[in-house]
Amino acid sequence: MKIIVCGAGRIGKNIVSYLSYGNNDISVIDTDQQKLDEVAKEWDVLPILGNAAHPEILEKAGAEGADMILALTNSDEVNMIACQVADYLFHIRKKIARIDAEAYQNPIWCDLYNPNHINIDLIIFPDMAIAEEIYGIIKVPGASTVMPLGDKKIYMLSIKCNESCPLIKTSIEHIGLAAPEIKLAPVSVVRNGKNFIPTGEFCLEAGDELFFLVAEEDIEEALHSFGTDHPSNEKVVIFGGNQISLYLAQKLEEDDNIISCKIIEEDRRRAAYLARVLEHTSVVCGELLSDIMLEEADVEETDVTISTTLRDKDNLLASLIAKKNGAHTTISLVNSNSYNTLVSNLNDSIIVDSASVTISEILKELRKAKISKAYSLGQGYGEVWEININETSMITDKKIVELDLPENSKVCAIIRNDEIIFPEIYERILEGDRLIVYCSSKAIKKVEKIFS
Repeated sequence: MKIIVCGAGRIGKNIVSYLSYGNNDISVIDTDQQKLDEVAKEWDVLPILGNAAHPEILEKAGAEGADMILALTNSDEVNMIACQVADYLFHIRKKIARIDAEAYQNPIWCDLYNPNHINIDLIIFPDMAIAEEIYGIIKVPGASTVMPLGDKKIYMLSIKCNESCPLIKTSIEHIGLAAPEIKLAPVSVVRNGKNFIPTGEFCLEAGDELFFLVAEEDIEEALHSFGTDHPSNEKVVIFGGNQISLYLAQKLEEDDNIISCKIIEEDRRRAAYLARVLEHTSVVCGELLSDIMLEEADVEETDVTISTTLRDKDNLLASLIAKKNGAHTTISLVNSNSYNTLVSNLNDSIIVDSASVTISEILKELRKAKISKAYSLGQGYGEVWEININETSMITDKKIVELDLPENSKVCAIIRNDEIIFPEIYERILEGDRLIVYCSSKAIKKVEKIFS
């Protein structure tokens, strides 16, 4: 696939990193030569210096014949114009734009983005998506990942198995027997940085991260069976006052179960702005990691702290300090792969990978299969797809075993007439089914062909 990425900043680099796993021809446009040099040094891309909204720059990037443009610069207006130029002059089929300003996100202006005005196929709001991801984790205490599927009838969750997990040394085939009343299906395990589908006699070990599907009504019981259930998160402290924090605080203010929310922000102007626009959130201006600020924010009495700055090391360090000071749960936002060497020291902290969240927003457009919802489980760990089976689907009436799925891929669940089925390989796929499919990064191309 020939793809143009506009913007070599944090979000653009994350997208390029993910796209580089596939057989894609990638051009990257930016006005900053240093950023382009960094991207070109790490990945096989064509760097183009210039404004992504200018036709001659898009032409240099190979817009003639390109399959997709991802407009991800820091300017909403540049992103919109780049998509418009790509559509009108170069007839690029898929156009995706990043939008940050709240003014453009108001539903009353949604008619702006259509073929008669600004022809953009998908608008993504990265900061809002990250805030939604963090909020979902806050609402399911004990889970490290929360991915709703099937209109929230079923969830993909992940938990980190520690020494106290009662299912350590329990084989995968016996996990269901430990709580037979719970609709639960193991999907993937990450062990020592490698992921695979667990089968048969495979046993969980301390340090494993298990991804599993569970019916919405069984989430609490499932987490209890793994020994990871916690009391509800009611008191929240957020380190950093950026746009992610603002969106998150606004959601928490609407939640009647949240007793208190506090934000610690270093910049006085930003802190003053947050204090004006947030009605029920306490905003503290001061150094993020100082003892005085931690004491003023009552971190020792906090259920969950969230670190959302754009500095990964600060986020991870804030989580370590908050945990040491008595916070029950800590969540750290990470923005690049460079954090990997530090994560091993943060087994108790939940990591939110901004790259995976952003990539999940665009996966439907990247894949050839007709996907209604998709998630990235992390770079290199694979993807989860929700696929609707209709009258035109080539796999209707086939048994799962007849699909000839590649190794390390699986039809994990079927939603049929509001019933959740964790199928055997001889289950037949029917019209109207919604399939939940997992595939590793290496299996994506083959699985795409099967479901295209």
